[in-house]
This record gives sequence, C-alpha cells and structure tokens, in this order.
Amino acid sequence: MQAHPHSPTIPLHSHPHSHTTLRHILHFQLHLHRLHNLPSITFHNFPTFTPPNTLLSSALNHENLLFHVLHHNHPHIHQTVLSISKTHTIQAVILDLFCSQSISTASQLNLPAYIFSSAGASMLAAFLYHPTLHDTYDKSFKELNTFLNIPGIPPMPAWDMPKPLLERNDEAYQNFLNCSLALPKAAGFILNTFEALEPSIIKAISDGLCLPNYPTSPLYCLGPIVTTTDQNTCDHECLRWLDSQPSKSVVFLCFGSLGVFSREQLCEIAIGLEKSGQRFLWVVRNPVSDQRHNLALGLQEDPDLDSLLPKGFLDRTKGKGLVVKNWAPQVAVLKHESWVGL
Repeated sequence: MQAHPHSPTIPLHSHPHSHTTLRHILHFQLHLHRLHNLPSITFHNFPTFTPPNTLLSSALNHENLLFHVLHHNHPHIHQTVLSISKTHTIQAVILDLFCSQSISTASQLNLPAYIFSSAGASMLAAFLYHPTLHDTYDKSFKELNTFLNIPGIPPMPAWDMPKPLLERNDEAYQNFLNCSLALPKAAGFILNTFEALEPSIIKAISDGLCLPNYPTSPLYCLGPIVTTTDQNTCDHECLRWLDSQPSKSVVFLCFGSLGVFSREQLCEIAIGLEKSGQRFLWVVRNPVSDQRHNLALGLQEDPDLDSLLPKGFLDRTKGKGLVVKNWAPQVAVLKHESWVGL
C-alpha cells in the first residue's frame, strides 16, 4: 500500500453497553501500529450516551437503540467536523450507511459526503429503493402476499425483508426509511464489492433504476475489503484444540456479539449437539437477565458452564466438542483446516 497524504479522523459513537465494540476498536488501533506507509488515523470519542431503561428493556428491534445513539450524537458530529476544519483542510466526510442522515451536516459545511456500505451493492440497492416500495404499498411488508421487485435483485417475498422493515408502524422502520430518503444527497457510494460479483445490481444502481426520482451519484467499488495480516490469536485455546481435530470435521456455533439464548435454549442446543455425535466448537454467553429481549447489551461475565448446560454434558462430549466462554477468534476459526461449517 502506498503512502497517502490524507489523515482520517474516525468518530466513535458509544453508550454504556458498547464494551465489545470498543474492544475491537482497540485491537484495530494496535493492528494499525504494526503497518507501514498508512495514513495517520485519529479516533475521536463522543460523549457517552446513556439510553433510558425503557429503551433497553424494549421488546422491539434493537436497531432502535442504534438510531437513538446516532440521533443523540448528531450535534457532536457537527461540532467535531467544524472544530477539525479550523486547523485542517477537510476533503470529504465518509459516513456509514446507517449514518446517512448526517449528510446534512456535511452539506451545511460545504463538504462532500460519501456513503460507505460494507455489505456490498445489494444492501445499497434495497436502501435506495425502499422509499419507492414505501410509496407503492400501504401495508406492512409482513402483511403482503407478494414478491418485491428491487432493481438488480431477484424477486423476493415481502416477508423476507429484514426484520426491522417488516412492521410499517415500528420506530425502526421509520428510522431506516429516513436513512434511505437521505441517500440521494450523497456525493457518491463506496462499496465493499466488485463488478464481477454483483454485475446486475451494480448496473441497476448505476443506471438510476433504484432512484427513479433522483439522479444517482457515482459508485466506487473497492472490494473485496479483507485483511490477510496475522490477528495475533494463535495462542487461543480453541485454535490449539482445532489443531488436534480431523480435517473438515468441526461445526462452529457462534451467534455474534449481541445474540444470546435463554437457559432453556442453551440446554436444547447442548442436547442436540450431543445426540448428533458431531464434533463442535461452541461459544456460550450468559443468558440475559431481562427476558423481555434477547440482546447482550452489557459487559458479560464468564458463564458458569456446569450450571447452564445439562449435567455431565461437558464430560460426555470431552474431546469431540469444546465450549468456549463468551468469545472466540472467528476469522481464525473459519480459516482453520478442521472447520467444516456453521
């Protein structure tokens, strides 16, 4: 990678339950120090946002919490960009797809704002076309017995839309719609994809089919965005265990940094694994204390596996299965020769 004169500044949205995200940010910062000829990157932490208890305990989509944090930090974004502009020449503002409503902040400061989508062209196409679908139908997607025709994407049942978009009257739906409505004002779209991977979708977006009522800004396909550097995870116990397993024999069960299960569900998974006879690597987190939602929004203590899982399960599956507490190096696991599937 060649040296570049630009120096990015990355603002970090945070709330009292974002410990997992901050851990990955710190790992990313340490990783950058090992690389050469990269621009100097500055991280700017916004004030912590403490969401109301009613929001944390809500049974609605957890995306609502995300949008509350973003809305709370909207004035901080404006002030931060304004402050930086007094000592530096800002060339552009790059926003995550979910932060598209901050395009207005860049416009107020006469700065071009580009949208970055790490999910590729298909997700961008759906976002761009969402307002058209909203105007076409007057019912929630979950109530429609029809196929949706998003340009460039094969027809899909309406009820297969992402969960936050299924209920038209839900707060999350309106937040996503507002994101989509702001996208036409972007100066361009940076995508984690390449033309050979999504040719029909990229063409549909470029031809303006996803924004029938607005001009479409340029697409910049930079993918695939991957890292091939050492993650410094070679000493993790699960990787040493995988080294002792036969090739392509281990199923990996891991449900992300937010997903958790009840005690009853953990027992059902354990019983199924034991009966299957399949070799497995399973990441287990503590059940949430509030059963009204299934999100791990706080810092999680190590689970007591003996009390959570069926009696004798760990002994009966020893050697054939390994249960890891809270976290495992997913990328390293998925690259391992012993891994066979999820």
